[in-house]
Amino acid sequence: MSSDSEADQRGLLDHVLLPVANEADALATARGLAPYDPDHVTALHVVEKGEGVPDKTPVEQSEELAEESYAAVRSVFPDADEHTAYDRHVVEAIFEAADDVGASAIAFHARGGSRLLQFLSGDITLKLVTNADIPVLALPDEDSDE
Repeated sequence: MSSDSEADQRGLLDHVLLPVANEADALATARGLAPYDPDHVTALHVVEKGEGVPDKTPVEQSEELAEESYAAVRSVFPDADEHTAYDRHVVEAIFEAADDVGASAIAFHARGGSRLLQFLSGDITLKLVTNADIPVLALPDEDSDE
């Protein structure tokens, strides 16, 4: 990651990495970030790859899902960049992408789900907010008044 002096000179919202899972998630996440008026946004879609096991979805289908997600982000942030990562470990891919694009922060919209589902998925949210080297912004729900 960047040196401490470089990080001190950058603003939190200079370049925000926005991980998105699908079109609806991308739109909700972009809308959640919009009121904070970031300087630059890069949308990230992680295509989960299996190591020695079949992929969850065919790569072509995952890439189409990524394009739909990027279009949803660009409906809110027309100048947003896009970054697609291929990895078995979603959180590691997010951190690598943040480093690759020089992000000043990672912003995400929590996707909810039951505690059992979170346990089985490895609780991506917990890993994201506790293991990051840069600030992580948890965006409020669209329906939230706060």
